Amino acid sequence: MKKTLKYLSVVAAVALVTGVAVAPASQAAKIKACVVLDTGGVDDHSFNAGAWAGAQSTSAIADVSYLPSSSAADFAPNIKKFIDQKCNVIIGVGFSISGEIVKAGKANPTIKFAVVDDGAMDCNADYSVCNAVANVKGLTFSTDQAAFQAGYLAAGYSKTGTVATYGGAPYPTVTIFMDGFAKGVAYYNKAKKKNVKVLGWDPAKKTGTFVGDFSNTSKASQLSQGFEQQGADVIMPVAGGLGASTAKQSQQSGKSVTVWVDTDGFYSAPQYGSVLLTTVAKGLGAAVKSVITDVKKGTFTGAPYVGTLANGGVSISPLHDFASKVPSRLQLEVKMIGRQIASGTLKI
Repeated sequence: MKKTLKYLSVVAAVALVTGVAVAPASQAAKIKACVVLDTGGVDDHSFNAGAWAGAQSTSAIADVSYLPSSSAADFAPNIKKFIDQKCNVIIGVGFSISGEIVKAGKANPTIKFAVVDDGAMDCNADYSVCNAVANVKGLTFSTDQAAFQAGYLAAGYSKTGTVATYGGAPYPTVTIFMDGFAKGVAYYNKAKKKNVKVLGWDPAKKTGTFVGDFSNTSKASQLSQGFEQQGADVIMPVAGGLGASTAKQSQQSGKSVTVWVDTDGFYSAPQYGSVLLTTVAKGLGAAVKSVITDVKKGTFTGAPYVGTLANGGVSISPLHDFASKVPSRLQLEVKMIGRQIASGTLKI
């Protein structure tokens, strides 16, 4: 107690003599954590929003800020701005920013970097050789595991025997959702001796339907309408904020329901809750929070983070408004499949 009073007296004396307010030790110790967003805006109800929420949750230990990106051309300038601001950690959101983050990490070894949704490896032109960068951490997610559950659920819920999925762009972080979804449907077909069709993705050929970007709402709506016309009554868009276009179509037509991705859409986009069957969710906020916390604690390493069903890094959300509309047996089967994948007894 005496030591504490003595410290406070010294702080007060310094402030009195210098006329400069002295911040409490806890505030002075904050680090600067800076986030470069992907395209789509901070309120995309998806990827950017989830990552930024994770950063905001560390406000007790970090001063957090973000810069939006209108296109990929903004990535490098935004990273440079944060380097000039002497951020302790710079986090890039999305697979497409990875190259610029790795480049910045190699050029600035005293700053910590992370990429949400990529392994953040330094690779040659044809990706035949890839090496880790010590101060760059990749935050990746085995979303095919939770998407497998969603595919099984969609197949069991479908009344038409047809479901669909599409992506924003053919990035590996997009197609992994689509692949897991299609394989979940196939698993349902095998177990139940059914023939539910999947539109939009061929897991054998690794080809599918894509908008071409993550901002063309008109094309996303057209794709959704087209799937409905072909009989799809469950649609999973893997396209960031474009999921809203599909959910709107589901509401307006009454012909389909939507599977959301990234963050639980029932909470992040509640206006569409009535048509959201479930969400294939990534622990985006938890992953970002862990990076900032590690930098503050001095325990940061470039070892990649991989979110799985086993560690809670990916999940399928509760059914919310659909809990009473999905047969209890189907719900139990979906949960059982999740436990089997998590334990390693079911390989996908």
